[in-house]
Amino acid sequence: MGKGFRYGLIAMLVMASAALAVTGGGDIVFKAEGMTDSLFSHEYHVGKAKKKCSECHYQIFTTRAQHKAVGMAGMEKGKSCGACHDGKKAFSVTDKQNCKRCHSVELLSK
Repeated sequence: MGKGFRYGLIAMLVMASAALAVTGGGDIVFKAEGMTDSLFSHEYHVGKAKKKCSECHYQIFTTRAQHKAVGMAGMEKGKSCGACHDGKKAFSVTDKQNCKRCHSVELLSK
């Protein structure tokens, strides 16, 4: 194997691993009827909370085209965000003190 080929292969592997390390999805704003819209941060959940994409996709959450609004009542029954935000795995969607953690004008203006 030539020296140039090896360096090229190494460069290609480094670039491919960097591309795979990027957190996909970005921030998603969900329109919430009767309250401030909510913000979902892929960066926080995948980066800081160390969640794997497969923990949510494609069991709890589907593609954007297949997405159906659930609302707070559904979340309180363990659907959508409520699957993890149950007070055990993560803060509870039923605790009114947590509303602004997702529904916040300050979050949405960043």
